[in-house]
Amino acid sequence: MALHIPARSHQTDPIRHPEGASPGVRTRRAFTLLVLTLLVPGTAQLIAGSRRLARRALAVTATVWALALLLLVVGLINRGAILTLVTHPVLSLVLIVVLLVLAVCWAGLFLNTLRLIRVPLLAQRMRPAVILALVVAMVLSSGSLAYGAYLIGVGRGAIGTIFGGPAISPVDGRYNFMVMGGDAGADRVGRRPDSLSIISVDANTGRTALISIPRNLQNAQFPADSPMHKIYPDGYNCGNDCLINAINTEVNQKYKDLYPGVDDPGAQATLEAASGTLGIKVQAYVVVDMAGFQQLIDAMGGIRIKAGGWVPMSGASLDNTGTHALPVGWIAPGEQKLDGFHALWYGRSREFASDYDRVARQQCIEQAMINQLNPATLLSKFQDIAGAGTKVVESNISSEQLGSFVDLALKGKSQPTTRLVIGPPDFDASFPTYPDFNAIHAKVQDTLKQASGSASPSPKALGGTTSVLGGGAGLAVPGAIPAGQYAPAGAPANQYNDVGPDGVKVTPQHLNDLFNAGRNDLLDAIMSGNGECTPL
Repeated sequence: MALHIPARSHQTDPIRHPEGASPGVRTRRAFTLLVLTLLVPGTAQLIAGSRRLARRALAVTATVWALALLLLVVGLINRGAILTLVTHPVLSLVLIVVLLVLAVCWAGLFLNTLRLIRVPLLAQRMRPAVILALVVAMVLSSGSLAYGAYLIGVGRGAIGTIFGGPAISPVDGRYNFMVMGGDAGADRVGRRPDSLSIISVDANTGRTALISIPRNLQNAQFPADSPMHKIYPDGYNCGNDCLINAINTEVNQKYKDLYPGVDDPGAQATLEAASGTLGIKVQAYVVVDMAGFQQLIDAMGGIRIKAGGWVPMSGASLDNTGTHALPVGWIAPGEQKLDGFHALWYGRSREFASDYDRVARQQCIEQAMINQLNPATLLSKFQDIAGAGTKVVESNISSEQLGSFVDLALKGKSQPTTRLVIGPPDFDASFPTYPDFNAIHAKVQDTLKQASGSASPSPKALGGTTSVLGGGAGLAVPGAIPAGQYAPAGAPANQYNDVGPDGVKVTPQHLNDLFNAGRNDLLDAIMSGNGECTPL
């Protein structure tokens, strides 16, 4: 005779009906439902709740997984498309809305799961643990999505504030950007570019050429289609005061009406002067406010460098000849962690040093920032960094193209950067005063061919000093530089960091004493080559 075993009643199923289950089973059930909601949203409802809700949640979950996998594949094939998604003003807004909706829906599923758990049925001592686990799971899931939406929103706001020009197309296969270091201040009239560089990027490979224009270049040329060409048809040649770094201020004060609808006429006119001078089409500009630069470094938590020599923090200017009061401090050689105030002084100090010492220090600071702007720093300080960026940078680069340009920059980091200086060491010291524009155009074209990989360096055409920098740092460095180190061309190794040429130990107090005594000869010797710098 066969033994009949009755089927188990659904009323005794501990997953859907935990009333008759033991306390241990109820606890395990609670944590299981939480884990399922965290890992596969909708499965908790499928086995213990509303199957209709479960089907909808699982459909959304499967769709999100499919989209995430698709984005991963696209990112591996076309990184620029993903960067465009998070930087494009419209697409990024859509992404923010999607993330917030998913965060709210996921939080709703957790609350529904909490109802399914039926907390009153749990042992009293386990209730706090289950509630805590629920909160942690919600933070990991919905909280992460909401925080991601917040970060994209912060970045979107910063991008919208900084970038806002029309889309541009490559010219002769390259994008050409002007980077201008703004030099505005309460004691100055207008903003004078402290540094002026053209970054030319191959539109396919990202390989970069960096062309530095000295701020004291005279007779800068305006192309025929520039509004300023009508004012200065033979070049910016109104005398010794007509240096290329004066164009920005003059245009903003006197010729704004020539640039209707342009946000920064001075920057646009300077861009046009760079185009005419170099014989290429410069398409967009980035202006960096040097005074606001310290806010960005402070937002990053400071930068670390190894200074190669003593650098003065100049005192107040006493007259128009460059005479200064006693320095307010000295930045010592060796490893340093500089806050924004000291980093700004380190990059801008010019007493007892050449412009090329100064340029080298600025480039070292830039590279230190790049080195230290890692994902951990970016995520932990993103809001401060983005907020500082809106005060430091302005640009007419299109926000819609920013993602593709970032992708090109990432490609370029793995390749050598070719550089040219329209002045020493690529030309003699008098060249910026009496420039030969045919020679400039020839050298620029040779440099761009080299940066495109279509020509070898031409010592004759390039003055024998144009260098190719390994690593694609995107920085112009005068002269041959050991890997990871920046120094002015021809600068001697700084042998007076510890003991000066007078045989006295070098300290801030001794430097002050030499300054007060007017011993500029000793200070010049001690400071020689203080452009030596290694980013850490």
